[in-house]
Amino acid sequence: MTAPLTPPHRPSSDDHHDWQKSPAGGEPAGPPGPQGSHWVPARETDRGELRADLRRAGVVAAVVTVAGVLMGFLWLWLAPRVPLVSDSTAVFLSNSEGEQAIGADGTFALLGLAFGAVSAGLVFWFHRRGGIWLTVGLAVGSVLGSLLAWQLGTRLGPTDDVVAHAREVGKGVVFDAPLEMHAHGVLLAWGLAAMVVHLALTAAWGPRDFEGEWGSYGGWGTGAPSAPVSGAGGPASPSGSSAPPPDGA
Repeated sequence: MTAPLTPPHRPSSDDHHDWQKSPAGGEPAGPPGPQGSHWVPARETDRGELRADLRRAGVVAAVVTVAGVLMGFLWLWLAPRVPLVSDSTAVFLSNSEGEQAIGADGTFALLGLAFGAVSAGLVFWFHRRGGIWLTVGLAVGSVLGSLLAWQLGTRLGPTDDVVAHAREVGKGVVFDAPLEMHAHGVLLAWGLAAMVVHLALTAAWGPRDFEGEWGSYGGWGTGAPSAPVSGAGGPASPSGSSAPPPDGA
């Protein structure tokens, strides 16, 4: 038995990467799709998709703002009235121990929370997605709707000229004070409720944008590349290619 005169073929350090190359020697082979088997940073948002997002956000902001008209009428209808009375020299509270003055703010806050939850639910129901622009449209519409409801309720309510109103109704006659808002922080109730509900709905039932990419990253999931196998059907060597047996026996 004689030893081989030439050493066996020793694959180079790059041979174990041959299985990643395409047959034509181009890009590395991997699962179908633009992301491949490695993490690729997200591309810049397409202009057409950006226009569609802005259009959806504008529609949401406009519709939610118009809903402030309904909230204004409900606030005018449900808010408690503050009774006043005049003695021809001054105007007094008819019931000095009443809590109607703060009842208007509380009613507005409760209406804002209800409208925020309903508007967020409807936005998610029709679009079934999140996104920064859709959220901005919902937030802007909520603030504008609250301002519209506030102005509509105060302007359609009793007049703010209390002295003239007292002279008109006469001495000793009880009349309603103008509808006012003392705690302006309640204007944010609609927006806060809308943001919280929309975020919760998106987190629970919204689309998972990165499931396909993360599933194939790092060798996880069904889309990950499989281990190389030798051409003869035998087990692959640790370097990625099988070395031929030495000559002679």
